[in-house]
Amino acid sequence: MSMQVKKVKPLDIPKKGGFLSYVKSEYMLYLLMVPGLLYFIIFKYIPMYGVSIAFQNYNIFNPENSTWIGFDNFSKLISQVGFQRALYNNIIISIQKLIIGFPIPIILSLMINEINSRYYKKFVQTSVILPNFVSWVVINGLMFALFSPSMGGIREIANIIGYAGDLPNLLTDKDSFQAVIVWSHVWKNAGMGTIVYLAALMGIDGQLYEAAVMDGAGRWRQLIHITLPCLKSTIIVLLMFRVGEVMYAGFDQIFAITNPMVNSVADIIDTFVYRVGLENKQFALATAAGLFQSVIGLMLVLITNAIAKKTDPESSMI
Repeated sequence: MSMQVKKVKPLDIPKKGGFLSYVKSEYMLYLLMVPGLLYFIIFKYIPMYGVSIAFQNYNIFNPENSTWIGFDNFSKLISQVGFQRALYNNIIISIQKLIIGFPIPIILSLMINEINSRYYKKFVQTSVILPNFVSWVVINGLMFALFSPSMGGIREIANIIGYAGDLPNLLTDKDSFQAVIVWSHVWKNAGMGTIVYLAALMGIDGQLYEAAVMDGAGRWRQLIHITLPCLKSTIIVLLMFRVGEVMYAGFDQIFAITNPMVNSVADIIDTFVYRVGLENKQFALATAAGLFQSVIGLMLVLITNAIAKKTDPESSMI
């Protein structure tokens, strides 16, 4: 007996009335898009008008009399030692966050997925997600309570085991502060990253694992030949997003936990823009720095997408 499979179109748009008739019939679904669209229009597209400030000798008191100076602000920006230092720190911190922080949610998801107990799995998942809801100001206080060489938790442990020597202050030590930035970022955000991967793991057909068990495949071979290939598209897409954020090293984190003693290794482009734009009132220079940051981020996304399209066309965004 032969079976005919009817092909279903992605959108069953009625022929009479066309697309507008379909929107009218499914208006509730389109209303759900309105908050998201408004967010991008108000906070992403309308502010793009201010990009023109980067090419002007901007007069905040009389914007209409601002003169166009082309790329002079960018030339001045690149020649500044402060911006060069911020750019270097930005790249170093972001690359460390990418190399260390990107694989950890994948590993955590695979480990959580292997837990058989339903309640224990929920407990572990909730435990690793909770730090994401703690603000960086609170985390700064927690790190001070832990790393303070005079009264912190590590000092108390050292006293208990009989060590009375000096302890390094990780929050004021230039050699260790970038490591504090990276690992505190991983601790805070790794759990939230597991949500997408766990959802992708739940979508894998269980019959694949049953067939693998019948063929004698153990847990490791199932992981290598079934789980990871099924996660490939998700990993590539999230990697593209993460690479696009390389120029954004985390303003809220660094602004909350940094101090003058470590500015030379913690100052990034976002803090440079804040200092130059809001504190020094050099709006044109700050806008040029922000535009430079955005253009480089866009280029990184396009390059990563092109590479993904070569390796796995289904994973590319464009």
